[in-house]
Amino acid sequence: MLFLQLLVDGLQLGALYALMAVGFAMIFGSTRVFHYAHGTTYVIVGYLFYYLAERLHLPWWAAGAAAAAAGVVFGVLLDRWMYRPIQRDEGSFFTVFVASFGIAVVAENVIIILFGASFVSISTPLTRVSDIGGGIVVSYLGMFSVLAAALLFVFLNWFLDRTDVGVALRALSENPDLVRGFGLNPRKLSQYAFAIGSLLVAPAALVATCVTGLTPTAGHRVVLISIAASIIGGIGSLRGAGLGGLILGLAESLAVWKLSTGWSEAVAFIILFAFILARPSGLFGNRARV
Repeated sequence: MLFLQLLVDGLQLGALYALMAVGFAMIFGSTRVFHYAHGTTYVIVGYLFYYLAERLHLPWWAAGAAAAAAGVVFGVLLDRWMYRPIQRDEGSFFTVFVASFGIAVVAENVIIILFGASFVSISTPLTRVSDIGGGIVVSYLGMFSVLAAALLFVFLNWFLDRTDVGVALRALSENPDLVRGFGLNPRKLSQYAFAIGSLLVAPAALVATCVTGLTPTAGHRVVLISIAASIIGGIGSLRGAGLGGLILGLAESLAVWKLSTGWSEAVAFIILFAFILARPSGLFGNRARV
């Protein structure tokens, strides 16, 4: 039964990792911006959720919605007021990355000043767990994370395939000039990419704040997981990033079945290194030809 319990836990964790990774891949794939502050969005959503629910005593659902909206606004404003001026002045890929990393460090220190460096967490009605039989326990938040991931991915697939803006986003990274030729503004499209990418990471932050707690440094790990999942799935593939996140979540959970808990995170990155060596293009990436 331990294996089945770890499998269930791994699916729930993998759903959250998939949301993180697809959000990161959405932004990078559409704009070619290495958005290191993606992890900062995660932390901001989580801490704002904590502040509104625990200190201002708002209903948990209202606090969660407000925190998610704030994460979207943060991503869009960062693109508009930081990344865009840098790119307009011919700033390099590395310059944008350093700026994004700097934002992450500043935000981390501000949160430490406001909330301290220790874990924060909240309890909601969804924090309860239920025994589904055979000694297998499933949390309501775990089921919520899987359901939220599924619904968001269905929406994202529809949006990218069936709407003009979605199709334009898919074309943006390949040929911005062609997008301009159809009368669309690449800068405006990049804001859609940041809004959607920031929205995708919000459910993971909300669930983590309730289940495992949150620290100001949590954003760094979110970026690492997002990068690892994107590499496993194939850079530029949203489907691959989602599958990569699911693989990493399952690997972390199932590692405990045969190994000590100290190997949990290490196993996930061993899988990443294996992909880098054996299939650098990832599961759905295009292999380079020489």
